[in-house]
Amino acid sequence: MLARGLHRALDSDLYHSFTRSPLTVAAAAVTALFFGGAALAPVLAPQDPFDPATLNLMDAFAPPAWTAKGSAQYLLGTDNQGRDVLSALLYGSRISLLVGFAAVGFSIVLGVGLGVLGGYLGGWLETVAMRLADVQLTVPGILVALMVDGIVRTALPGGLKEELAVYVLIFAIGISGWPQYARVTRGATLVEKNKEYVAAARIIGIHPVAIMVRHVLPNVMGPVLVLATIGLALAIISEATLSFLGVGVPPTTPSLGTLIRIGNNFLFSGEWWITLFPSGALVLLALSVNLLGDWLRDALNPKLR
Repeated sequence: MLARGLHRALDSDLYHSFTRSPLTVAAAAVTALFFGGAALAPVLAPQDPFDPATLNLMDAFAPPAWTAKGSAQYLLGTDNQGRDVLSALLYGSRISLLVGFAAVGFSIVLGVGLGVLGGYLGGWLETVAMRLADVQLTVPGILVALMVDGIVRTALPGGLKEELAVYVLIFAIGISGWPQYARVTRGATLVEKNKEYVAAARIIGIHPVAIMVRHVLPNVMGPVLVLATIGLALAIISEATLSFLGVGVPPTTPSLGTLIRIGNNFLFSGEWWITLFPSGALVLLALSVNLLGDWLRDALNPKLR
């Protein structure tokens, strides 16, 4: 059974479209490298940047290994606290990907839920949800995330601000991205609910909730997958932006945004590697995920086959 499924996948149009694009294959390889590095960070990282006992301030500002004063112990150099930049990148990618995936998941649940409910049921729910989406789409997503993050942090007690910082960041980025999913799924639901299979389900007495979950929802998820792929890159960039501005994860937590912010303080004093490598990693990760999203959009578009 497994071999038959694998053969069917390798013989699919999606697989052939993937293998015919060297750029997409390269993007997938880079994305897999980041995902693998983040997942295996405790195994691959030479140092645990979360553990103060492993840090040595005497090793601070060590340049990359291939430079004249570099050390083989620190392949990409160290930052101002003596943290190995390579280790911080591996753990930082883990935080950024975690925030990105969780924020996109939250956006999908909220946006798709409101879109399907509004499109299928109509009435006041559709009106309120779509008008809220229209209003929010007039404001850049990063400003919405910044505002929500600030409001939630202000409401939290002082002792919980740093402990819940990652969860607040996920909520802020997620709440800023739901309108796209709601609008797309609402439009697709309006089309699907008028088709014959939905009418047949109504005639035989299937509950509307069951119709939405079993029949309508699977048929509107294609565009959502494309949006989610591109939205992941945007969520990672949003996390980096908020952390760079000092309102994301705490400075002691190495994410790509905090690493760039720390390195930016020393950029003009000659310690270029502290900000260059995290910045390059962010660009590579976002670009690779975006390229995969563009390919998936074209591959799932029947007009381009």
